Amino acid sequence: MEGAYKSQKKDGTIYYRSSITHNGIHISLGSFPNEIDATIAYKEARRIYQDTNITTMNFRDYVKKLHWEKAICILNHRDHGIYVKTPIYQGKEFVSYFLSPNTILKFDTDDFFYYSQHKILSRNGGSYYVNDYGSQYRILSRYGIRNYAVEGRDYDFVNGDPHDMRRANIQVYSHYHGVVCLVDSIPMVYEARIHLNGDYRIGCFESEEEAAVAYNKAVDYAKDHGIHKDFPMDFVEEFTPREYAYIYRQVKLPKRYRNGVKEMATSPNSLTK
Repeated sequence: MEGAYKSQKKDGTIYYRSSITHNGIHISLGSFPNEIDATIAYKEARRIYQDTNITTMNFRDYVKKLHWEKAICILNHRDHGIYVKTPIYQGKEFVSYFLSPNTILKFDTDDFFYYSQHKILSRNGGSYYVNDYGSQYRILSRYGIRNYAVEGRDYDFVNGDPHDMRRANIQVYSHYHGVVCLVDSIPMVYEARIHLNGDYRIGCFESEEEAAVAYNKAVDYAKDHGIHKDFPMDFVEEFTPREYAYIYRQVKLPKRYRNGVKEMATSPNSLTK
Protein backbone atom coordinates (compact mmCIF):
# COMPACT_ATOMS: atom_id res chain seq x y z
CA MET A 1 0.00 0.00 0.00
CA GLU A 2 1.10 3.58 -0.67
CA GLY A 3 3.59 5.04 1.77
CA ALA A 4 3.92 1.84 3.82
CA TYR A 5 7.04 -0.32 3.97
CA LYS A 6 7.22 -3.72 5.59
CA SER A 7 9.98 -4.27 8.11
CA GLN A 8 10.97 -6.82 10.74
CA LYS A 9 12.31 -6.60 14.28
CA LYS A 10 15.15 -8.76 15.55
CA ASP A 11 12.66 -11.09 17.23
CA GLY A 12 10.87 -11.62 13.93
CA THR A 13 7.92 -9.33 14.62
CA ILE A 14 6.56 -7.67 11.48
CA TYR A 15 5.81 -3.95 11.51
CA TYR A 16 5.44 -1.17 8.95
CA ARG A 17 7.32 2.08 8.45
CA SER A 18 5.84 5.09 6.74
CA SER A 19 7.61 7.96 4.99
CA ILE A 20 7.00 10.75 2.53
CA THR A 21 9.21 12.82 0.22
CA HIS A 22 8.42 16.49 -0.39
CA ASN A 23 10.56 19.00 -2.29
CA GLY A 24 13.50 16.64 -2.16
CA ILE A 25 13.27 16.06 1.62
CA HIS A 26 12.64 12.47 2.73
CA ILE A 27 10.66 12.43 5.98
CA SER A 28 10.11 9.41 8.19
CA LEU A 29 6.57 9.37 9.57
CA GLY A 30 7.11 6.63 12.14
CA SER A 31 6.51 2.93 12.72
CA PHE A 32 3.10 1.25 12.84
CA PRO A 33 1.80 -2.19 13.82
CA ASN A 34 0.03 -2.75 10.50
CA GLU A 35 0.06 -1.65 6.88
CA ILE A 36 -3.28 0.16 7.05
CA ASP A 37 -2.17 2.52 9.85
CA ALA A 38 1.10 3.26 8.05
CA THR A 39 -0.77 4.12 4.87
CA ILE A 40 -3.25 6.36 6.70
CA ALA A 41 -0.36 8.27 8.28
CA TYR A 42 1.18 8.77 4.83
CA LYS A 43 -2.11 10.04 3.39
CA GLU A 44 -2.58 12.44 6.31
CA ALA A 45 0.91 13.85 5.79
CA ARG A 46 0.29 14.22 2.06
CA ARG A 47 -2.99 16.01 2.69
CA ILE A 48 -1.31 18.51 5.02
CA TYR A 49 1.17 19.35 2.27
CA GLN A 50 -1.62 19.77 -0.29
CA ASP A 51 -4.33 21.50 1.75
CA THR A 52 -3.35 24.98 3.00
CA ASN A 53 -6.60 25.17 4.94
CA ILE A 54 -5.00 22.84 7.47
CA THR A 55 -3.15 25.00 9.98
CA THR A 56 -1.63 24.81 13.46
CA MET A 57 -5.04 25.85 14.75
CA ASN A 58 -7.05 22.96 13.31
CA PHE A 59 -4.56 20.20 12.41
CA ARG A 60 -5.87 18.02 15.24
CA ASP A 61 -9.03 17.42 13.19
CA TYR A 62 -7.05 15.93 10.32
CA VAL A 63 -4.57 13.56 11.98
CA LYS A 64 -5.59 10.20 13.40
CA LYS A 65 -2.54 8.02 12.81
CA LEU A 66 0.13 10.63 12.03
CA HIS A 67 1.86 11.75 15.22
CA TRP A 68 1.01 15.35 16.11
CA GLU A 69 4.72 16.31 16.31
CA LYS A 70 5.19 15.18 12.70
CA ALA A 71 2.15 17.21 11.72
CA ILE A 72 3.72 20.41 13.14
CA CYS A 73 7.05 19.67 11.41
CA ILE A 74 5.24 19.18 8.10
CA LEU A 75 3.18 22.35 8.52
CA ASN A 76 6.32 24.39 9.10
CA HIS A 77 8.03 22.72 6.13
CA ARG A 78 5.03 23.39 3.90
CA ASP A 79 4.66 27.05 4.89
CA HIS A 80 8.30 28.10 5.29
CA GLY A 81 10.33 25.61 3.28
CA ILE A 82 12.36 24.51 6.30
CA TYR A 83 12.08 21.02 7.74
CA VAL A 84 13.24 20.58 11.34
CA LYS A 85 12.71 17.65 13.67
CA THR A 86 11.30 19.55 16.64
CA PRO A 87 7.61 20.58 16.74
CA ILE A 88 8.21 24.28 16.18
CA TYR A 89 6.36 26.62 13.85
CA GLN A 90 7.61 29.98 12.61
CA GLY A 91 5.35 33.01 12.87
CA LYS A 92 5.71 36.67 11.95
CA GLU A 93 5.77 37.93 15.53
CA PHE A 94 6.85 34.82 17.45
CA VAL A 95 7.53 31.12 17.08
CA SER A 96 5.33 28.44 18.60
CA TYR A 97 6.83 25.34 20.19
CA PHE A 98 4.29 22.57 20.72
CA LEU A 99 4.87 20.60 23.92
CA SER A 100 1.63 18.79 23.21
CA PRO A 101 -1.23 19.39 20.78
CA ASN A 102 -2.72 21.87 23.27
CA THR A 103 0.30 23.17 25.20
CA ILE A 104 2.25 25.75 23.23
CA LEU A 105 5.25 27.84 24.27
CA LYS A 106 5.86 31.20 22.59
CA PHE A 107 9.39 32.38 21.83
CA ASP A 108 10.95 35.33 20.04
CA THR A 109 11.60 34.74 16.35
CA ASP A 110 15.35 34.90 17.06
CA ASP A 111 14.99 31.73 19.13
CA PHE A 112 13.82 29.61 16.19
CA PHE A 113 17.29 28.32 15.31
CA TYR A 114 18.06 27.22 18.89
CA TYR A 115 14.79 25.39 19.50
CA SER A 116 14.79 23.84 16.06
CA GLN A 117 17.85 21.93 17.27
CA HIS A 118 16.97 21.39 20.93
CA LYS A 119 13.94 19.41 22.00
CA ILE A 120 12.12 20.89 24.99
CA LEU A 121 11.18 18.49 27.78
CA SER A 122 8.97 19.06 30.80
CA ARG A 123 9.51 18.11 34.41
CA ASN A 124 6.90 18.30 37.19
CA GLY A 125 4.33 19.70 34.79
CA GLY A 126 5.96 23.09 34.31
CA SER A 127 9.75 23.06 34.56
CA TYR A 128 10.94 23.15 30.97
CA TYR A 129 14.47 22.17 30.01
CA VAL A 130 16.67 21.06 27.11
CA ASN A 131 19.62 18.72 26.84
CA ASP A 132 22.65 20.65 25.67
CA TYR A 133 26.25 19.42 25.57
CA GLY A 134 25.35 16.44 27.73
CA SER A 135 23.70 18.48 30.49
CA GLN A 136 20.17 19.59 31.29
CA TYR A 137 19.43 23.32 31.20
CA ARG A 138 16.22 24.99 32.30
CA ILE A 139 14.66 27.21 29.67
CA LEU A 140 14.48 30.06 32.19
CA SER A 141 18.26 30.00 32.67
CA ARG A 142 18.58 31.59 29.22
CA TYR A 143 17.02 34.72 30.75
CA GLY A 144 19.39 34.84 33.70
CA ILE A 145 16.90 33.15 36.03
CA ARG A 146 18.63 30.75 38.40
CA ASN A 147 17.37 27.25 39.25
CA TYR A 148 16.33 28.19 42.77
CA ALA A 149 14.33 31.25 41.61
CA VAL A 150 10.67 31.46 42.59
CA GLU A 151 8.00 32.89 40.30
CA GLY A 152 6.39 35.97 41.81
CA ARG A 153 9.43 36.63 43.97
CA ASP A 154 12.45 36.51 41.67
CA TYR A 155 10.71 36.83 38.31
CA ASP A 156 7.26 37.23 36.74
CA PHE A 157 5.49 36.81 33.43
CA VAL A 158 4.27 40.28 32.57
CA ASN A 159 1.02 39.17 30.91
CA GLY A 160 0.45 36.36 33.41
CA ASP A 161 1.00 33.63 30.83
CA PRO A 162 3.77 31.20 31.93
CA HIS A 163 3.84 29.74 28.41
CA ASP A 164 4.85 33.07 26.86
CA MET A 165 8.64 32.88 26.90
CA ARG A 166 9.28 36.00 24.84
CA ARG A 167 11.93 38.14 26.50
CA ALA A 168 9.68 41.18 26.74
CA ASN A 169 7.23 39.10 28.78
CA ILE A 170 9.72 37.99 31.43
CA GLN A 171 10.46 40.40 34.27
CA VAL A 172 13.49 39.38 36.32
CA TYR A 173 13.66 40.95 39.77
CA SER A 174 16.93 39.43 40.96
CA HIS A 175 19.87 37.94 39.07
CA TYR A 176 21.93 37.08 42.14
CA HIS A 177 22.20 34.23 44.58
CA GLY A 178 21.09 35.17 48.07
CA VAL A 179 19.13 38.19 46.85
CA VAL A 180 15.35 38.42 47.07
CA CYS A 181 13.29 41.24 45.62
CA LEU A 182 10.57 42.42 48.01
CA VAL A 183 8.15 43.16 45.21
CA ASP A 184 5.37 44.39 47.50
CA SER A 185 7.50 47.07 49.13
CA ILE A 186 7.27 50.72 48.03
CA PRO A 187 9.80 51.67 46.89
CA MET A 188 11.07 48.26 45.81
CA VAL A 189 13.97 46.96 47.90
CA TYR A 190 16.26 43.93 47.75
CA GLU A 191 16.94 41.69 50.71
CA ALA A 192 20.19 39.75 51.17
CA ARG A 193 19.75 36.33 52.76
CA ILE A 194 22.01 33.37 53.50
CA HIS A 195 21.20 29.84 54.56
CA LEU A 196 23.27 27.97 57.12
CA ASN A 197 21.26 25.91 59.60
CA GLY A 198 18.29 28.08 58.79
CA ASP A 199 17.82 31.36 56.93
CA TYR A 200 19.52 34.54 58.07
CA ARG A 201 18.47 37.99 56.93
CA ILE A 202 21.50 40.17 56.25
CA GLY A 203 19.67 43.36 55.37
CA CYS A 204 17.68 45.34 52.80
CA PHE A 205 19.23 47.45 50.07
CA GLU A 206 18.13 49.82 47.32
CA SER A 207 19.68 47.74 44.53
CA GLU A 208 20.15 44.04 43.90
CA GLU A 209 23.86 44.66 43.29
CA GLU A 210 24.32 46.08 46.79
CA ALA A 211 22.40 43.15 48.24
CA ALA A 212 24.67 40.78 46.31
CA VAL A 213 27.74 42.42 47.86
CA ALA A 214 26.18 42.00 51.31
CA TYR A 215 25.52 38.33 50.61
CA ASN A 216 29.14 37.88 49.51
CA LYS A 217 30.34 39.48 52.76
CA ALA A 218 28.16 37.09 54.74
CA VAL A 219 29.72 34.18 52.83
CA ASP A 220 33.23 35.49 53.53
CA TYR A 221 32.41 35.78 57.24
CA ALA A 222 31.24 32.18 57.39
CA LYS A 223 34.32 30.90 55.55
CA ASP A 224 36.63 32.99 57.74
CA HIS A 225 35.17 31.15 60.73
CA GLY A 226 35.84 27.76 59.21
CA ILE A 227 32.38 26.96 57.84
CA HIS A 228 32.96 24.53 54.98
CA LYS A 229 29.91 24.80 52.79
CA ASP A 230 29.66 25.17 49.04
CA PHE A 231 28.44 28.76 48.98
CA PRO A 232 28.00 30.15 45.46
CA MET A 233 29.49 33.63 45.19
CA ASP A 234 27.97 36.51 43.25
CA PHE A 235 30.01 38.23 40.56
CA VAL A 236 28.90 41.87 40.59
CA GLU A 237 30.30 43.35 37.41
CA GLU A 238 28.32 46.60 37.72
CA PHE A 239 30.79 47.93 40.32
CA THR A 240 34.43 48.85 39.88
CA PRO A 241 36.77 47.18 42.42
CA ARG A 242 36.88 50.43 44.36
CA GLU A 243 33.08 50.79 44.43
CA TYR A 244 32.71 47.14 45.45
CA ALA A 245 35.19 47.56 48.30
CA TYR A 246 33.40 50.68 49.56
CA ILE A 247 30.00 48.97 49.64
CA TYR A 248 31.56 45.87 51.20
CA ARG A 249 32.95 47.94 54.08
CA GLN A 250 29.61 49.65 54.64
CA VAL A 251 27.73 46.37 55.10
CA LYS A 252 27.11 45.59 58.77
CA LEU A 253 26.43 41.92 59.35
CA PRO A 254 23.59 41.43 61.87
CA LYS A 255 24.53 40.26 65.37
CA ARG A 256 22.16 37.30 65.05
CA TYR A 257 24.04 36.10 62.01
CA ARG A 258 27.48 36.61 63.54
CA ASN A 259 26.45 34.72 66.66
CA GLY A 260 24.92 31.97 64.56
CA VAL A 261 28.14 31.49 62.62
CA LYS A 262 30.24 31.38 65.79
CA GLU A 263 27.86 28.91 67.41
CA MET A 264 27.96 26.69 64.35
CA ALA A 265 31.75 26.85 64.21
CA THR A 266 32.02 25.46 67.78
CA SER A 267 29.21 22.91 67.47
CA PRO A 268 30.15 19.18 67.38
CA ASN A 269 27.98 18.86 64.28
CA SER A 270 29.37 21.94 62.59
CA LEU A 271 30.40 22.29 58.96
CA THR A 272 33.98 23.18 59.92
CA LYS A 273 35.26 19.70 59.25
